[in-house]
Amino acid sequence: MLESDRVPVSYTIDPARMLIRTTCSGPITLADVIEHFRELKDDPACVGHLDVLLDVEAAESPPESDQLRTVNSQVRQMRKKVQFGMCAIVAKRNVMFGMMRVFRVFADENFRAIRVFREAGEAEAWLRAQEADNIHS
Repeated sequence: MLESDRVPVSYTIDPARMLIRTTCSGPITLADVIEHFRELKDDPACVGHLDVLLDVEAAESPPESDQLRTVNSQVRQMRKKVQFGMCAIVAKRNVMFGMMRVFRVFADENFRAIRVFREAGEAEAWLRAQEADNIHS
């Protein structure tokens, strides 16, 4: 893959599960993340109520706290189009895990619940448990 073909932030929307799966990989800039939110705003499938599975395992460097505040403002602006439910974040490395916990504090108001996990399986299990709780409530 050519460097120009690299997609630092990619996503898919699973309409059956009402879930956005976002993956961050390689070197990522704040501009890459802002572009991701622009794409979401333009995506007709990104509407209604959606949960989020954010995988930052392959991201090379952790964001700074000021960058996390900017990302949170992007999430807040998305609420005009979509209501976010649960957000599960996968971050194995200690430094990224810590920064995603900081993001959790900033972004808590934009999600029904947000948690950070070290393993993708744990994040998936938590999201499925939340889905089951919502079906039975």
